[in-house]
Amino acid sequence: MDSIFKALADPTRRLLLDRLREKNGQSLRELCDRLDMARQSATQHLGILEQANLVTVVRRGRERLHYLNPAPIHEIEERWISGFDKPRLQAISAIKNQAEEYAMTNEPTSVPTYVYVTYIRASAEQVWQALTDADLTARYWGHANVSDWQPGSAWEHQRVDGSGVVDVVGQVLKAEPPTRLVITFDDAPDPEAPREPSVVTFLVEPHHDIVRLTVTHENLPNLEMLNGISNGWPAVLANLKSLLETGDVLPQAPWEMHRAHA
Repeated sequence: MDSIFKALADPTRRLLLDRLREKNGQSLRELCDRLDMARQSATQHLGILEQANLVTVVRRGRERLHYLNPAPIHEIEERWISGFDKPRLQAISAIKNQAEEYAMTNEPTSVPTYVYVTYIRASAEQVWQALTDADLTARYWGHANVSDWQPGSAWEHQRVDGSGVVDVVGQVLKAEPPTRLVITFDDAPDPEAPREPSVVTFLVEPHHDIVRLTVTHENLPNLEMLNGISNGWPAVLANLKSLLETGDVLPQAPWEMHRAHA
């Protein structure tokens, strides 16, 4: 926590985070141009933010794209804010967000890629099993993810209430156990009005007894879905982390991501 608060203490670094919140996935050049900042200075500040896990770097060819990572802020919220007057704070936030959305209705918008990074005290094989085992996903997600997890195979996000309802479908694009899983993610399959599904990549990077899990959600159809998964992924991955580290999920209902942007 000390590195997070140290990183947030500097106004320039907070400004960098604000710029990434406005437009995620920017290169160093884009950030420097927007802030009129020297590359060396921006690189130093971004390095501190990356060390604090507040910024994640994703390589796209020769470019290094910077993404705001909400995981540490989510942990702060869970530890110090959720125990207070959370419903009232959520109501105030909803009013603020609605006002900001109304103010931006006439501005051109683009849906950025969503990136979330978390660190789990487990092996890469354990994390892979948690991502692909139907019984385990049912425990921390509230849905069973069912597939043989071979490239080209289908997968389904099935409810565990006995109804047999499938809320999300997709296809396995890549499966490289225990380090990389890439799937399409279609939460609103409609044969009469098909749309290109979004794509989720799970990258598992082991280091001794710690695993860095990066979830990248791309090709989002609209800002509504972005807002939904921005709440959904932190809850799902916090439950996954808790299950692997403690043997139990967090004392809250699993997040039903399909309902977050329905």
